[in-house]
Amino acid sequence: MPPPVLAGCTEPLVDGAPGLRGLWEVVAVEVNRTLVPRDGHRVYGMLQRIEQAGDRMVVTGGGAIHDMRCDGTAERGVNDVAERDYKTKTTVVAPYGGGVHVLRPVGIPIEVTRRLGRRGDSLGLRRIHRKVAANPRDSILRVGCTMIPEGETITSTATAFACTT
Repeated sequence: MPPPVLAGCTEPLVDGAPGLRGLWEVVAVEVNRTLVPRDGHRVYGMLQRIEQAGDRMVVTGGGAIHDMRCDGTAERGVNDVAERDYKTKTTVVAPYGGGVHVLRPVGIPIEVTRRLGRRGDSLGLRRIHRKVAANPRDSILRVGCTMIPEGETITSTATAFACTT
């Protein structure tokens, strides 16, 4: 994992921003309210490092670094490439609101939310894909993450990382 981007930043978070900083590992996956076995989804075991300062958030994981301002504008949101191919350009509006981080890709009927669990040691991601009118039901993906304690060494995809956030 590359070095942190916001390591020297001390600016306090803006009002309404959840404190999501840390290194997170995916430990649970649900698709349409059904728990997926550990060997049944590619995101199990994936790591995400979340850094925050002011209205800025940097999410590193899956081979990409997503650097965004969480002010609700497309211009200052996520403007980079999709993790699936590292070529497809993406623009994502990324506001904070009510203690939740929201991602709304421009032109795609998906919304992703990140929120802390009640005790602050878990992170929930929820992706809702609104299908076309022929099938109006929502397709919902929920991902549960646990925080890796600072200083602990973990292994992911045969590479050891030490949490320094």
